[in-house]
Amino acid sequence: AMSKSAVKISSDLLANPLCEQEPAFLEMVTAFDTAMKRMDSFNQEKVDWPWLGDGSAGGVVESFSSVFPSLNMAVKRREQTLQDYKRLQSKVEKYEEKERTGPVLAKLHQ
Repeated sequence: AMSKSAVKISSDLLANPLCEQEPAFLEMVTAFDTAMKRMDSFNQEKVDWPWLGDGSAGGVVESFSSVFPSLNMAVKRREQTLQDYKRLQSKVEKYEEKERTGPVLAKLHQ
């Protein structure tokens, strides 16, 4: 969006009557306009990369998983570890709610 604004500004500057009167200003504004158009096209190419799919991070991870199989394994291990953590955290919370007797305290400190 910002590069689109810069292109609009540079186009407006080119349409300014001062450009007709001052050749140095026209040259400077033309160079600025060219640079802004290049920047806009470069940004547009980055947005339109085909491997991004729907533009979500999941699409990027899925496309890299075929190139880097270890990435896919790391994501699966992370998900499994997160599930294990949540399961164990709920057990700890359950034991903390119970009465503090010998067996409960032993399980809490495992």
